[in-house]
Amino acid sequence: MNRGILFVLSGPSGVGKGTVCAELRRKLPELVYSVSATTRSPREGEQDGVNYFFKSREQFHLMIENDALLEHAEYVGNYYGTPRDFVEKTLSEGKDIILEIEVQGALKVREKFSEGVFIFLMPPSLNELKQRIVGRGTESQATIDHRLSVAVEEMNLLHHYDYAVVNDEIDQACNRISSIITAEHCKRERFLGELFQQLENVETADNV
Repeated sequence: MNRGILFVLSGPSGVGKGTVCAELRRKLPELVYSVSATTRSPREGEQDGVNYFFKSREQFHLMIENDALLEHAEYVGNYYGTPRDFVEKTLSEGKDIILEIEVQGALKVREKFSEGVFIFLMPPSLNELKQRIVGRGTESQATIDHRLSVAVEEMNLLHHYDYAVVNDEIDQACNRISSIITAEHCKRERFLGELFQQLENVETADNV
């Protein structure tokens, strides 16, 4: 069985990562969504192992100590992280997995899982990104300015990624990412091991 591929989708806040990822999963139901671990309590309707892996703080700290997380961060008093074993198990079953994550988290994943495919979701322009953030109606001007400043810093990290996709229209962005997934599965490196094995079998048969 061919090993699956980890696709990491990230980009600045407000670029539409969650929306694109949700639509991508609808179009590609075989694409597995990476389930995060968290120390926060389950909300109504959330299921362990489906929405999150719910852990106690002691369990989470043990995962950190055992290097069982590809990345982790603390947010509003709770820990969040990407379990390595869930990713490895899914890939070993030949299934592709997508991880939607912030830029700093993606860079941490790259340090521990360089064989992943890293996709940077970009806004059509900084002005468009500002309009999307303003459109939420929940941010103060100071917060908007801060988010835009961080977005500029994050876009300067584009060179750490394998691909860039502009999210000008959700369907088009999903189609571009789907094309990346197809292209990655056609890379010669993913066939070399199987090809060498076939050639060895032929040589062995010839020598019998």
